[in-house]
Amino acid sequence: MAVTPFELARIAAVAADDKKAKDILVLDLSDQTDVCDYFVICTGDNARMADSIVDEIREKIRKNTGLSPLSTEGREGLKWILVDYGSVVVHVFQPEVRDYYRLERLWEDAPRVDVGLEA
Repeated sequence: MAVTPFELARIAAVAADDKKAKDILVLDLSDQTDVCDYFVICTGDNARMADSIVDEIREKIRKNTGLSPLSTEGREGLKWILVDYGSVVVHVFQPEVRDYYRLERLWEDAPRVDVGLEA
């Protein structure tokens, strides 16, 4: 099933929201870099929650698109888990690590995308 990068990012964001991720942010990087089209960034309160968010994202994307990630990194420590789908890269952080790396500030010129989540 063909899915656009935006649709993939939206599915990931909704899945993260379903697992009560906080501060979900989708950045459109399509005009900023050739690495990917979208970053989905979110926070889980602790290791168990971050792991659960990643599982939900992977499951919802597989169920809705048939896609599996190209790679998943960071599941050992669960402080920053990166799930790479090529056109979309999902970052699931624990709060202190997100505050430290501040990806949204690094990519502050990238447009924030509304994917229809409740505020």
